[in-house]
Amino acid sequence: MERISLTQLLVIFIGGGVGSVVRYGFSLLFSKINAFPLSTFIANLTACFVLIIFFLFQDKMLLSSTWRMLITVGFCGGLSTFSTFSFETIQLIKSGNWNVAVINILVNVIVCGLCIYYLIPDKK
Repeated sequence: MERISLTQLLVIFIGGGVGSVVRYGFSLLFSKINAFPLSTFIANLTACFVLIIFFLFQDKMLLSSTWRMLITVGFCGGLSTFSTFSFETIQLIKSGNWNVAVINILVNVIVCGLCIYYLIPDKK
């Protein structure tokens, strides 16, 4: 296992904090539409696009491994919201909104997955 420095831990911590604040900002900006948790979807999709942009241009950016951790592990980890996605999906199910829950699962998993699949080229 690779050793991680205190500096790397600090930048992951800072990136995670910034990602979490951005996530909270999305929750303030985007309300639910017909019970659909739009802010969570937008946060997850944004994290996917940040990762896509990072991986597409990482060779041109010339970033150190510490900065890569800040962006990919810290910021995207703080921004993406699997636990919130899971909580909101279960709340939809408990309240009888099965249709919205299924749409929520499909939209988050399929759209974000397809973005990553199609927009990040294979490295062969």
